[in-house]
Amino acid sequence: MPVSPLMSIGSGALAANAAALQTIGHNIANASTVGYSRQQTVLQTASGEFKGQGFFGKGVDIASVTRGHDAFLTREVLATQSMAAADSARLASMQQLERAFGIGESGLGYATGQLLNAFVDVASGPQDYAARQVVLSRAEDVASRFRTAAQDIKGLQSGVVHDVSNLVVQVNALAQGIAGVNKQIVAVRGLGQPPNDLLDQRDQLVSELGKLVQVTVIEADSGAQSVFIGGSQRLVLGGQALQLTTVPGTFDSSQVQISILDSGAQRVLPNNLIVGGSIAGLLRFQNTDLQDARNAIGQLAAALAGAINEQQAFGLDLSIPASSGAPIFSVGAPRVLPANTNARAADGSFTASYVDASGVRVSSVGLTVVDTSDLPASDYALRADPAGLPGAYQLTRLSDGLVRTVNSGDIVDGFRVDIAVPAPATSDQFLLQPLSSAALDMKRILQDPRGIAAASPVTATVAAANQGTVGVGLLRAVSTALDPTLRADISFTSDTGDYTWELRDRSTNALVSTGAQTWTAGTPIALNGWELQLSGVPRNGDAVTVDTTTYAATNNGNALALVALRDAGLVGRQTLTSGTVLSGITISDAYGNAIANVGVKVQSAKTAAAQSSSMATSAELRRNDVSGVNLDEEAARLIQFQQSYQAAAKMLQVAQSIIDTLLQVTNS
Repeated sequence: MPVSPLMSIGSGALAANAAALQTIGHNIANASTVGYSRQQTVLQTASGEFKGQGFFGKGVDIASVTRGHDAFLTREVLATQSMAAADSARLASMQQLERAFGIGESGLGYATGQLLNAFVDVASGPQDYAARQVVLSRAEDVASRFRTAAQDIKGLQSGVVHDVSNLVVQVNALAQGIAGVNKQIVAVRGLGQPPNDLLDQRDQLVSELGKLVQVTVIEADSGAQSVFIGGSQRLVLGGQALQLTTVPGTFDSSQVQISILDSGAQRVLPNNLIVGGSIAGLLRFQNTDLQDARNAIGQLAAALAGAINEQQAFGLDLSIPASSGAPIFSVGAPRVLPANTNARAADGSFTASYVDASGVRVSSVGLTVVDTSDLPASDYALRADPAGLPGAYQLTRLSDGLVRTVNSGDIVDGFRVDIAVPAPATSDQFLLQPLSSAALDMKRILQDPRGIAAASPVTATVAAANQGTVGVGLLRAVSTALDPTLRADISFTSDTGDYTWELRDRSTNALVSTGAQTWTAGTPIALNGWELQLSGVPRNGDAVTVDTTTYAATNNGNALALVALRDAGLVGRQTLTSGTVLSGITISDAYGNAIANVGVKVQSAKTAAAQSSSMATSAELRRNDVSGVNLDEEAARLIQFQQSYQAAAKMLQVAQSIIDTLLQVTNS
């Protein structure tokens, strides 16, 4: 065998093993580098040479340097990490929201209970100025706590806008990075070998991008990758990257939406298409969890203030002469928010709006709260009726998707919808928010303790000659239509509860109207705008008289009615289409439900975050089995190729020795 082939084989083996050692050293050096994929030198046998006696090998060639990569596992990691990031972002936000719903003595339920309990002392001493002052102090505390809770929710909304804006900046930087690496990969693709480190760099950028917003990746023949978000919206196409921006919400400018700048035009991405990554988790928190919390707090504030103000208006205060009680609370007004896509006039104002008497431009769609106890914790979407009925509109309750057709002036769920001229266009949309500002702007507006209306405008008296045990449990006004000029005489006609009543003009004793009823224990007698709750058992011939209160300073009837609000169903009353009225729940129970709902959402978010994190970790481990660097394995391969390198060097040494011997023989 000639010496030169032996030298050639030895040199090739030496170079191949040196390349393998270099690759192993590269793996060991990057064992802890995030996103690095294990590389391997691929060797192939050099083509043999035919010598007549057979084919003689010519050694080894270096075919390529490849990386451990599995496209399916990489896509799985990308998808699971996106969902894990979304769940983690929502969980962190939900835990902040949970702190806005205080429990125990720091909670709204405790404060409202303390306020209603304070009326007990007023009922015990209607003229007690100190007891009245305590009521106002408790009312101020309640209003302050509602405002604080609403401010916390508003602050969380501002935080979402800030966080999403920062994440969008990161998305744009990563997209530019991917586009830049795409250009480098395409430039070296013609060399015929994979640029492993560039491919790892791009995969890592895509992975980081996927944690912010879920992406779909498609690789072109050129080696460049196109990245799509929101289903099919391109973000990176080869070496070109588009820019994401944030824009105000369609209805509420305090909210945030994602749009993409494409060919000089802004295109808003629907929220339901952004389903993964931290941005999706924050948007879900903003559009669902925060809205629910804001409406829940607003529902409590509106129901409490509405019930207390209503009962306060039924009573008499300590002014001389006594007058109906002024409101104790005020709450934020309901809001009508037009979509920013609604039709506009040449001056930029919405066409479905007009200038009111004070010179303020307002929406043609009006919203007025009629009964605070009927208000559900929900926003509503209003648009023209799809069927094209003249003057009809489609109203959708967003909390459960209930759709109804309404006309101007209709009362739905405790509020009235009014449509003025000019009417909305068929494509216009409006967001109706009966409760969103109720707690945020809640205030105590009654300043004078004497203004608390502790007295009932009517007083009940049982006849001295009564034989039964009938007594007055509670007498309260239930309507401002109560006529103080009328006196009611109630006479029981049997021991079983039958009774007759007469309404007479108290000044002339003239009979106004009469009636006959059957009384059931526990059921109030309702006449002339008041309700009388009796105690005990009446006997035949017993009588009760309800007349105008003469001395308001000593009467506690309305204070007792205010105390009774503790156990009244003030929240979430429902009126069914059949006319049946489902009673609401107490303020304390409603707040407990609100806390429970938030708690359930937090636990659900924890479970989802734990599950998605586990799935992402499992997917990462499976990919690492293919792409990760195993230092024990690399150490073994290092020894293997070290020995191969030494053997190749020995081969060259032998060849050199042969050459030296030949030279000596030749020269001798």
